Amino acid sequence: MKHIHRVVPLLLLAVAALISGCVTQLTSDLSPGITLSEVKKFYVVHLPQDEHGVDRLIAERLNLMGRTATYGDKSGVPADVDAIVTYQDKWMWDITMYMIELNIQLRKPKTEIAIATGHSMRTSLVRKSPPEMVEEVLNEIFKTG
Repeated sequence: MKHIHRVVPLLLLAVAALISGCVTQLTSDLSPGITLSEVKKFYVVHLPQDEHGVDRLIAERLNLMGRTATYGDKSGVPADVDAIVTYQDKWMWDITMYMIELNIQLRKPKTEIAIATGHSMRTSLVRKSPPEMVEEVLNEIFKTG
Protein backbone atom coordinates (compact mmCIF):
# COMPACT_ATOMS: atom_id res chain seq x y z
CA MET A 1 0.00 0.00 0.00
CA LYS A 2 2.91 2.35 0.68
CA HIS A 3 4.08 1.98 -2.91
CA ILE A 4 0.68 2.94 -4.32
CA HIS A 5 0.87 6.33 -2.59
CA ARG A 6 4.19 6.95 -4.36
CA VAL A 7 2.97 5.74 -7.75
CA VAL A 8 -0.31 7.68 -7.90
CA PRO A 9 1.29 11.17 -7.90
CA LEU A 10 3.77 10.08 -10.56
CA LEU A 11 0.97 8.61 -12.66
CA LEU A 12 -1.06 11.81 -12.35
CA LEU A 13 1.97 13.87 -13.35
CA ALA A 14 2.55 11.66 -16.41
CA VAL A 15 -1.10 11.97 -17.48
CA ALA A 16 -0.99 15.76 -17.05
CA ALA A 17 2.15 15.98 -19.16
CA LEU A 18 0.57 13.88 -21.91
CA ILE A 19 -2.65 15.88 -21.94
CA SER A 20 -0.82 19.22 -22.05
CA GLY A 21 0.87 18.09 -25.27
CA CYS A 22 -2.53 17.70 -26.97
CA VAL A 23 -3.70 21.31 -27.21
CA THR A 24 -6.08 22.26 -30.00
CA GLN A 25 -7.77 25.63 -30.45
CA LEU A 26 -10.09 26.57 -33.31
CA THR A 27 -11.99 29.86 -33.31
CA SER A 28 -13.48 32.38 -35.71
CA ASP A 29 -15.21 35.72 -35.54
CA LEU A 30 -17.41 37.61 -37.99
CA SER A 31 -18.08 41.36 -37.91
CA PRO A 32 -21.74 42.29 -37.37
CA GLY A 33 -23.72 42.76 -40.57
CA ILE A 34 -21.26 40.83 -42.77
CA THR A 35 -22.54 38.04 -45.01
CA LEU A 36 -19.62 36.02 -46.36
CA SER A 37 -21.72 34.34 -49.05
CA GLU A 38 -21.62 37.69 -50.87
CA VAL A 39 -17.80 37.78 -50.78
CA LYS A 40 -16.65 35.91 -53.89
CA LYS A 41 -13.31 37.31 -55.07
CA PHE A 42 -10.23 37.26 -52.82
CA TYR A 43 -6.60 38.32 -52.98
CA VAL A 44 -4.21 36.68 -50.51
CA VAL A 45 -1.37 39.03 -49.58
CA HIS A 46 1.98 37.23 -49.35
CA LEU A 47 3.60 37.58 -45.92
CA PRO A 48 7.24 38.51 -46.70
CA GLN A 49 8.70 36.14 -44.10
CA ASP A 50 6.54 33.21 -45.29
CA GLU A 51 8.89 30.51 -46.62
CA HIS A 52 6.21 27.79 -46.78
CA GLY A 53 3.82 29.09 -49.45
CA VAL A 54 0.90 29.56 -47.07
CA ASP A 55 -0.49 32.32 -49.31
CA ARG A 56 -0.73 29.83 -52.18
CA LEU A 57 -2.36 27.22 -49.91
CA ILE A 58 -5.01 29.73 -48.79
CA ALA A 59 -5.77 30.80 -52.38
CA GLU A 60 -5.98 27.18 -53.54
CA ARG A 61 -8.38 26.27 -50.72
CA LEU A 62 -10.60 29.30 -51.42
CA ASN A 63 -10.77 28.25 -55.09
CA LEU A 64 -11.71 24.69 -54.06
CA MET A 65 -14.46 26.21 -51.90
CA GLY A 66 -16.01 27.81 -55.00
CA ARG A 67 -14.56 31.29 -54.55
CA THR A 68 -12.10 33.06 -56.85
CA ALA A 69 -8.73 33.70 -55.26
CA THR A 70 -5.30 34.84 -56.37
CA TYR A 71 -2.21 35.66 -54.33
CA GLY A 72 0.88 37.83 -54.44
CA ASP A 73 2.58 40.89 -53.01
CA LYS A 74 0.60 43.65 -51.34
CA SER A 75 1.39 45.98 -54.22
CA GLY A 76 -0.46 43.67 -56.63
CA VAL A 77 -3.97 43.79 -55.11
CA PRO A 78 -6.51 43.84 -58.00
CA ALA A 79 -9.04 46.69 -57.90
CA ASP A 80 -12.04 44.36 -58.21
CA VAL A 81 -11.54 42.04 -55.19
CA ASP A 82 -14.24 41.70 -52.56
CA ALA A 83 -11.76 40.93 -49.77
CA ILE A 84 -8.06 40.97 -49.02
CA VAL A 85 -6.78 37.98 -47.07
CA THR A 86 -3.94 38.37 -44.59
CA TYR A 87 -2.44 35.68 -42.39
CA GLN A 88 0.18 34.90 -39.79
CA ASP A 89 1.73 31.45 -39.49
CA LYS A 90 3.88 30.20 -36.62
CA TRP A 91 6.14 27.16 -36.90
CA MET A 92 7.83 25.01 -34.27
CA TRP A 93 10.46 22.31 -34.24
CA ASP A 94 9.66 18.86 -32.80
CA ILE A 95 11.73 16.29 -34.71
CA THR A 96 10.50 18.14 -37.85
CA MET A 97 9.18 21.63 -38.47
CA TYR A 98 5.40 21.90 -38.21
CA MET A 99 2.83 24.68 -38.25
CA ILE A 100 1.66 25.19 -34.68
CA GLU A 101 -0.57 28.20 -35.32
CA LEU A 102 -2.40 29.89 -38.19
CA ASN A 103 -4.39 33.12 -38.12
CA ILE A 104 -6.34 34.29 -41.18
CA GLN A 105 -8.14 37.61 -41.62
CA LEU A 106 -10.57 38.63 -44.36
CA ARG A 107 -10.39 42.40 -44.84
CA LYS A 108 -12.29 45.11 -46.70
CA PRO A 109 -10.13 46.06 -49.70
CA LYS A 110 -10.23 49.85 -49.27
CA THR A 111 -9.94 50.17 -45.48
CA GLU A 112 -8.26 46.85 -44.64
CA ILE A 113 -10.59 46.52 -41.65
CA ALA A 114 -11.05 42.86 -40.69
CA ILE A 115 -14.52 41.53 -41.48
CA ALA A 116 -13.80 37.94 -40.44
CA THR A 117 -11.00 36.15 -38.60
CA GLY A 118 -10.05 32.56 -37.92
CA HIS A 119 -7.46 30.94 -35.70
CA SER A 120 -6.10 27.43 -35.25
CA MET A 121 -3.42 26.23 -32.87
CA ARG A 122 -2.28 22.62 -32.68
CA THR A 123 0.60 21.34 -30.61
CA SER A 124 2.90 18.61 -31.84
CA LEU A 125 0.86 15.58 -30.78
CA VAL A 126 -2.25 16.82 -32.63
CA ARG A 127 -0.51 18.55 -35.53
CA LYS A 128 -1.99 18.75 -39.01
CA SER A 129 -0.32 19.45 -42.32
CA PRO A 130 -0.31 23.09 -43.54
CA PRO A 131 -3.04 22.39 -46.16
CA GLU A 132 -5.21 20.80 -43.44
CA MET A 133 -4.65 23.78 -41.11
CA VAL A 134 -5.66 26.19 -43.89
CA GLU A 135 -8.77 24.13 -44.67
CA GLU A 136 -9.69 23.94 -40.98
CA VAL A 137 -9.43 27.71 -40.44
CA LEU A 138 -11.27 28.67 -43.64
CA ASN A 139 -14.07 26.18 -42.92
CA GLU A 140 -14.40 27.67 -39.44
CA ILE A 141 -14.57 31.22 -40.86
CA PHE A 142 -17.14 30.40 -43.52
CA LYS A 143 -19.39 28.36 -41.23
CA THR A 144 -20.01 31.54 -39.23
CA GLY A 145 -20.90 33.67 -42.23
